[in-house]
Amino acid sequence: MPTRVSKPSQINILRATHLSQFPWLVHGFSTRAGGFSRIYGKNALNLGFTKDDSKAAVERNRTAFLRQLDAKSNDKSKPWPLVTLRQVHSDIVRLVDSPADSPLAGDGMITATPGLLLGIQTADCLPVILVDPKHRAVGVFHAGWRGTVKRIVEKGVGEMRRHFGSRARDLKAAIGPGIHGCCYEVGEELRQRFDSQFAYAAELFLEVEESDPVREKYPMLFLTARAPGHSVLPKKIFLDLVEANRQQLLAVGVPAKSIEASPLCTNCRTELLFSYRAEKGKTGRMMGVVGIRG
Repeated sequence: MPTRVSKPSQINILRATHLSQFPWLVHGFSTRAGGFSRIYGKNALNLGFTKDDSKAAVERNRTAFLRQLDAKSNDKSKPWPLVTLRQVHSDIVRLVDSPADSPLAGDGMITATPGLLLGIQTADCLPVILVDPKHRAVGVFHAGWRGTVKRIVEKGVGEMRRHFGSRARDLKAAIGPGIHGCCYEVGEELRQRFDSQFAYAAELFLEVEESDPVREKYPMLFLTARAPGHSVLPKKIFLDLVEANRQQLLAVGVPAKSIEASPLCTNCRTELLFSYRAEKGKTGRMMGVVGIRG
C-alpha cells in the first residue's frame, strides 16, 4: 500500500516593498507555516537543522521554500544552491562566489555571483538584507545583540564597498522580522555594553517600572527605614534591536528612505513566526534569503 505524502499548508514569504522593484533580485523572509515539521506545531516550516527536528523534514521544508521563492537554475529543473553559515554570533562576513562543501563559520555573507541563494537563520535575532542595485551585489546578515554590538551590518556595508565598490548612499536595506523593543527585556550589563560602543545608545533602551497590584493597594505594607520611606521596585529594561541596526546603517551613510523594517515582532506573533524566547528555546528557524538572477 503506497505511503500517503502529506502536503504542507500555504507557504507565506515576506518581502520588502522597495526590494521587490528589482526583477533581477530574489529575496524573502520565511514564516512559520507551510512545512512538513511536526515537532514545532502542525505543518511548521522549520528551515534549521535543530536537535528536535528530523533532517528529512528540514530538507523537505527547504525544498518547498526554495520552490516557492522561484529561484531556479537555467534549465528550470532545480533550485539554486542555498548557501548557509555556521552562525556564531560574530562580526565575520564571508565573500561567497560558490557553494562550500560544508558551512563556514560567520554571520554575514555577500556576493555578486548570480544563481546563489544566501540564507541566514533566525528565531528572534534580526535578518538584514543589503542590496546594491548599481553593481548588482547583495548581502545578508545575522544581527542578534552580540552581532549588533560588534557592528556587523556596518562591517557588511564596508565589505560590500571593498569587494564590489558599493556606495552606502546607493544601498537598499531590509530588516526582517525579529524580536522588537516591546518584548526584548535585557539586563543592565547589556545596556552598559551598548553605552560603551554607541553615542546614541540611550535612544535604544526603554525603562519600565514593574507594577505590583498588592503594593499599589496596600502601600503601607512596604514602608522601609530608608528614605524616601518605600522600597523601590526594580525597573525592566528593553532593547530596540531594530532601531540599533537602523542607526548603524544611517551612521555609515545608507539613506533613511532606503531602509525598510518589518513591523512584526517574533515574540508577539508566534502563530506566524518562530521565537526562541517565547518558546523557551524549543522552536524552529526561519530564514532570510537573497540572490541574484543571471
